[in-house]
Amino acid sequence: MNLVVVGLSHKTAPVEVRERAAVANGELPGALAALAARPGIGEALILSTCNRVEFSVRADDETDAAAEICSFLAGERRLPPEQIDRQFYRHSGREAIHHLFRVAASLDSMIVGEPQILGQMKDAYTAAKGAGALGGPLEEVVQRAFHVAKRVRAETGIGQMAVSVSYVAVELARKIFGSLEGRSVLIIGAGKMSGLAARHLRRSGAAAIFVANRTAEHAVEMAAQFDGRAVPFAQLFDYLAHVDVVISSTGAPGRLLTRERAQSLMGVRKNRPMFLIDIAVPRDIDPDVHKIDNIYLYDIDDLQQVADANRRQREREAERAEDIVAAEVDRLLGRFKTHEVTPTIVSLQAELERVRRAELDRHRGGLGHLTPEQQQAVDALTRGIINKIAHTPIAQLKSLATQPDGLHVVDAVKRIFNIKE
Repeated sequence: MNLVVVGLSHKTAPVEVRERAAVANGELPGALAALAARPGIGEALILSTCNRVEFSVRADDETDAAAEICSFLAGERRLPPEQIDRQFYRHSGREAIHHLFRVAASLDSMIVGEPQILGQMKDAYTAAKGAGALGGPLEEVVQRAFHVAKRVRAETGIGQMAVSVSYVAVELARKIFGSLEGRSVLIIGAGKMSGLAARHLRRSGAAAIFVANRTAEHAVEMAAQFDGRAVPFAQLFDYLAHVDVVISSTGAPGRLLTRERAQSLMGVRKNRPMFLIDIAVPRDIDPDVHKIDNIYLYDIDDLQQVADANRRQREREAERAEDIVAAEVDRLLGRFKTHEVTPTIVSLQAELERVRRAELDRHRGGLGHLTPEQQQAVDALTRGIINKIAHTPIAQLKSLATQPDGLHVVDAVKRIFNIKE
């Protein structure tokens, strides 16, 4: 099968190059139609995300599929040929299948184990189907890639450990409270990382998000992102006494929350647990606050250490995932090779049936008059003989098709039985 992938990713090209190659959603139908219409191309798939742009095709055996894709990129995407040669990778045959499986399983992602790529591949598949650009072996490869990705997630822990600081904060909050449903969050400051953590908390069930900032306009802007509410910075401690999670990142020169003030807060809270995330440098919260019962304080280094440990664990899980991908590639290639001998098997069965009928016709006169029951018995007898003769060659054809020299055996069977497909 002439299957080729030509593409670039965050590993091979900077964002300005990826932008030029990218195909917007509105452009996909036309781009897919143009790629699939090139000489010798039977199927096409375009995967375009912020971190990768890939063009996969299944072509006739005599077609230089990679050259056709590169010509498409130069003509349709206006990319210089020398840039294509320098920055686009190429995979064909087994390597192309292996690559698509790894991409779907997020083994080639910027963050190994992230779940978004599978959804993006499914969107690319839907677009290609809608454009009539899939409907053969390439479609089978893509569908199998989805199965591989699901198997990797089910059988490994590759996606279970948070590897970004903002996700780590959410996971730690879950461990403290059990569930984030109905919990309230106070963001102090309006930094990017605070916003990311708040967004994840909101998605995880946090009911209310308050934002306090010395610049009131900044607090209003950030609160609007989460359907939250801006609160006066002067009333900060009034809200601290009642929220469950605090994310602080102000860049203030001194401590916003001292141990003494935190101790008094716990009195007002009647010792209800409180989770504090201090991602400011210098820190906003006195490190000794963590010594107070029912207050859980993490700073940026704490979160990064957890993220790093989780990343190392993901890498170990990725090794198991690679074994699954390799086994699935072998399984699919074996199936494709079995498909290749199917016409030979069908022709062998047809040739043996032709011989059986010819012999029956030649000897029918010598059999005398046969009742319908006798005729059925003769047919069953001769068909049984033919099936027994064919059983071993057919089984061997299916088995040997997956072997490196299997096609030589197929050719030998064709010659022995004089099969012309």
